[in-house]
Amino acid sequence: MGTVEVIERITVFPDGRIERESPERIQYVVGLDLGKSQDYTAVSVLEVFGEDKPKERIHHCRHLQRFKLGTSYPQIVASIRELCLREPLRSHEPKPFLAIDGTGVGNAVVDLFRQTPINAHLKPVLIHGGDRAIYEDGIWRVPKRELISCVQVALQTGRLKIASELPDVGILTQELQNFSVSISESGFDSYEARVGKHDDYVLSVAIALWIAQNAMTWWRVF
Repeated sequence: MGTVEVIERITVFPDGRIERESPERIQYVVGLDLGKSQDYTAVSVLEVFGEDKPKERIHHCRHLQRFKLGTSYPQIVASIRELCLREPLRSHEPKPFLAIDGTGVGNAVVDLFRQTPINAHLKPVLIHGGDRAIYEDGIWRVPKRELISCVQVALQTGRLKIASELPDVGILTQELQNFSVSISESGFDSYEARVGKHDDYVLSVAIALWIAQNAMTWWRVF
């Protein structure tokens, strides 16, 4: 991840107020899909351009990392803490957002991140099979269909770009190709990787992208 230079424009008002405005604001969102013991844990970093109209922001995937199977959760927490202290995340204002999918691992693991001083605004996410996103008790509960469609639309419209030089870009591309949609007899749809395949990178990117489009503002965290 390279350092990004942002040139600011400063406006001084008659009452003495100073407003700094950059021609193209940049924000960073870290997406973390936590896996259980037999699943991979994956992390991605999105560089987000544009302030107004969240659905029109441009997202560049600048970092992909998959942890070895069996990596302990405290080790993962330490690694994410170190990642958020690297440039340009370390000195960027506002701090990056950390979107964590704790669906399969429980609150105890997410609490490890809450208890650790991390240079990021924590955004826990729980994935469910419903039809709408809900925010309660500090957690976003998001339908899987919404996460996946978010990625599909962003790719098709060119608003999600994946750096070709990333070592694991081929794995992410393969995961996207292996993802399937199935319809049950009762009419409910489900989104899963094909049998024997993984979807950790897809979900890490999806939750980061969803937070960037739905739960991120430039001056206010909620």
